[in-house]
Amino acid sequence: MSRPRNYRAQAVVIKQIKLGEFDKLLTLYTSEFGKLKAVAKGACRPGSKLGGNVEPLTHSSLSLARGRNLDIITQSQIINGFPELKADLWTLSCSLYILELVDLFTMENSANPALFELLLGTLHRLTEMTSKEITLRYFELHLLDCSGYHPQLQKCVRCTSPLKSITNFFSPRQGGVLCPLCAEKEFKAHPLSVTALKTLRLWESCDYATAKRVNLRPALSSELAQVLQDYIKYLLQREVKSIGWLEELKKSSVDNHYRTH
Repeated sequence: MSRPRNYRAQAVVIKQIKLGEFDKLLTLYTSEFGKLKAVAKGACRPGSKLGGNVEPLTHSSLSLARGRNLDIITQSQIINGFPELKADLWTLSCSLYILELVDLFTMENSANPALFELLLGTLHRLTEMTSKEITLRYFELHLLDCSGYHPQLQKCVRCTSPLKSITNFFSPRQGGVLCPLCAEKEFKAHPLSVTALKTLRLWESCDYATAKRVNLRPALSSELAQVLQDYIKYLLQREVKSIGWLEELKKSSVDNHYRTH
């Protein structure tokens, strides 16, 4: 969708970089136009009206003007600043992971309203007192769907036979689940338990209210994280920086638990 000379957009600020002494270069994800880069002039000046409205993890209504190279933000109004997401390090880190994935999986000027709604909905869910692990896994699975990389979970991706209720295997390279026989011929296929496959099948077709009722035991949580994150890493052909930080936080949290009990 081409943008007029002056336009409005709802946007979530994905990241910011200081540009010169007083300006910020923003990466935005918008409902109407997908990912955009735009300049917030004077946002670093003390008392700037734009400053607090263009921080990462802010949902704002923006007025923009098309520029020769970069669009310019002329006005902004906060819809939700999500202060709860910044209240503790774990929630903040989960939120920044979500933003990084949206940035990595999207191209500029390619609208995807479903992905915008998924992003916004996930940020709201991260403010709730529910499992952050379920929120992250549900987001990853539906991000893959919105991006055109939905994994095949219903039948063997190689021989197309129905999957039996036994341990099957997930292949990032093949983009889905392999039966045990086909998995013998596939390099780097990971075992996928019956419970993990059932959970992924449920989550791909249910709403979040249903998804969060799953009893996500630690072993199942780790298995689902490995499957989805290995697939994401394969598709991107690179590490997602935030994952390492999340793992460090999780490890330090476990270590602290054992030191205090």
